[in-house]
Amino acid sequence: MTAAAPATIYSFEFRSLDGAAPVSLADFAGKVVLIVNTASRCGFTPQYAGLQQLHETYAGRGLVVLGFPCNQFGAQEPGNAPDIAQFCERNYGVSFPLSEKVDVNGEAADPLFRFLTTTLPGVLGTQPIKWNFTKFLVDKAGVPFRRYAPTTTPADLVPDIEALLG
Repeated sequence: MTAAAPATIYSFEFRSLDGAAPVSLADFAGKVVLIVNTASRCGFTPQYAGLQQLHETYAGRGLVVLGFPCNQFGAQEPGNAPDIAQFCERNYGVSFPLSEKVDVNGEAADPLFRFLTTTLPGVLGTQPIKWNFTKFLVDKAGVPFRRYAPTTTPADLVPDIEALLG
C-alpha cells in the first residue's frame, strides 16, 4: 500500500534564504499563501514590487507571500543568497519571506513545487512551470486554489485574494 499524496501544503517546509532552520508551511495554517518562483534578472522581475505591495496591503488580513528564487529559466537567478537578498531589498524593498534557491522542475524539483504542479497543472494540463514568476495561490485550509501564468501581474490576483481572505 502506498502512502496517500498530501492534500495540503502543510506537510512541506523550506529553508529561508538566510539559511536558517527550515520553515514549516504548517506555520501558515489559517492564512492565504501566495507562492511564487522568482528571479532577479528576468523581464518579470519588476513584479517583485507588486508582490511587496500585496504583502504590505494584505499581510494584516492573513496573506503570506513566499518567494522561491530559481535559476532554471535562462539562468536568470545566478547570485548566491546574500546577492539575492541584497538585490530584492535594495531594488524592491522586499520584506516577505524568500527561500533558498530551489529547482521547480525536473528530478531535483523541490517537493513543494512537485505537489503544486501536480495539483494545479498549467495550460492544457501541462505540469512543468514554464518560466519565472509562476504563481500559486493557496487557501486558508492549505489547499492549492489557482495557478497563474508569469504574465499575470500581482495586482491581477487581488479579486481572488480578497475572496479567499473573506
